[in-house]
Amino acid sequence: MDDKKINLPDCCVACTACITACPVTAATHKFRGPKMVGPAQSRLNFAENDSEASLEYCSNCKNCDIACPSSVPISTLNMLARAKYYETHPHSQRDEMMGHPEKMSKLVAKIPFGAFFANTGMSVGRTLGMIKVMGLADQRPLPAYSDQTFASLFKSKQQPELEKKIVFFPGCIINYNEPQIGLDFIDVMNKNGYQVIFDENFVCCGSPLVTTGFLNEAKENAQTNTNLIKQWVDKGYPILTLCTSCSLMIKDEYQELFEGEIPDMEENAKHIFDACEFLEALYQNDQLNEEFGEVSHEFMYHAPCHLRVQGIGLPAMELLRLISGVKVTDADAGCCGISGNYGYKAENYDLSMKIGNTLFDTVKASGVDTVLTDCGTCRAQIEHGADVKTMHPISILAEAYHNADLSE
Repeated sequence: MDDKKINLPDCCVACTACITACPVTAATHKFRGPKMVGPAQSRLNFAENDSEASLEYCSNCKNCDIACPSSVPISTLNMLARAKYYETHPHSQRDEMMGHPEKMSKLVAKIPFGAFFANTGMSVGRTLGMIKVMGLADQRPLPAYSDQTFASLFKSKQQPELEKKIVFFPGCIINYNEPQIGLDFIDVMNKNGYQVIFDENFVCCGSPLVTTGFLNEAKENAQTNTNLIKQWVDKGYPILTLCTSCSLMIKDEYQELFEGEIPDMEENAKHIFDACEFLEALYQNDQLNEEFGEVSHEFMYHAPCHLRVQGIGLPAMELLRLISGVKVTDADAGCCGISGNYGYKAENYDLSMKIGNTLFDTVKASGVDTVLTDCGTCRAQIEHGADVKTMHPISILAEAYHNADLSE
């Protein structure tokens, strides 16, 4: 670890900005606050018996990073502290599973009718209480697998031959659970003159590995993805994602977690974009295809924490407001509470729902039947907590372009 990373905790001035912003601290007194987990432990180098007892309460939502006046990557220090803990403590079988969603998904995809059997097994296991025995929250459904992966559907997806190209990093949820969103993305990019390239050698961004303490494996994934991204960047192709957690990880967190250990991360980051961020930039430069058909619907939009910490505004909302008939309101109601795999753990379920209550109440009071958000686990949490349909904003853009074609 280089001197810069070692000295990061010393930039913490021990104010309470992170504690005030932390949704977990607001929901439970058992968490002493972000600065006591990462910065304090890193600075004081506690002995094992004195380690911060509330280490597992940090959800890595990044609200502390947003609030910190000294720009200390507090959540990353918390994740490094968690990884340090697991160097001398075993992982549970539950965390082995939750930290490796790609491994589980690949197994399901290889088995004939694997998605059907896996989805049935999760449903039956939840009914019989087996999910709870595994340490997972049985109050909420686990993400269902798609019959076909995005990778398999991409092979048969027809695209026009276009001079401009982008490389798509789909992430685990779109590849294995919601591939239609990826197909919608291709349609949107084609409409804007870009052919989409998909590199099957990409691996999970590593976010689930980091939050469950598998830092060495996360570093291996970071190395693989960084090498692949560098090859595409050298060809002049931007890298786009549809998951704000994926874009945050490969653009920013790789550098925070593995600074000085993996070449090319900093340069790569200049060419990695959230899809709506990229499209909104096209709009600002008068390059966006604005030939939208009408989409007569009222939506609420939830900005994921991992979008807000990137400091790129709310590009999805800016794009949606260009579509005739769309009415979209910013929920502006804080963290949804799920934070990736955090809210799926049995011990975190009630806390996760308490954190999300303000958002759930805001959605219910609005009367909308559909909430838009860029994060897959946010969509699952909002559907569960607010009992509404959720969609990715890119799917509304795809619908608008489709409606324009129908009206011709």
